[in-house]
Amino acid sequence: MFEKIQIFQLAQGMAVHAGRRQALIAQNIANADTPGYRARDLPSFAEAYRASAETGQGRLGHIRPVARPGATSPNGNSVSLEHEMVAATGVQRDHERALAIYKSALGLLRSVLGRR
Repeated sequence: MFEKIQIFQLAQGMAVHAGRRQALIAQNIANADTPGYRARDLPSFAEAYRASAETGQGRLGHIRPVARPGATSPNGNSVSLEHEMVAATGVQRDHERALAIYKSALGLLRSVLGRR
């Protein structure tokens, strides 16, 4: 019954998106010295959510990573460690926001049910 509540689905989608972005950032950092490697990222959660709503898909799990535009080094690598570190901080903030939304909604639901 409670898995159908949209706010919980939204919070879960945000957390999953943040986790997938963090994995891509880790891959980018791991391949920072690999010749020809192109840094990848996911579209923002808002873009992905909007696209899933427009297509009627309803699931965010089908988002494909895209090559991030940017300058490349002479060996063809496009990873910028500075950019990856800033992105990792943003992902951490997004994940914490998803957890805060989930906790808030859970608290509201408990209140409505008369539980603490």
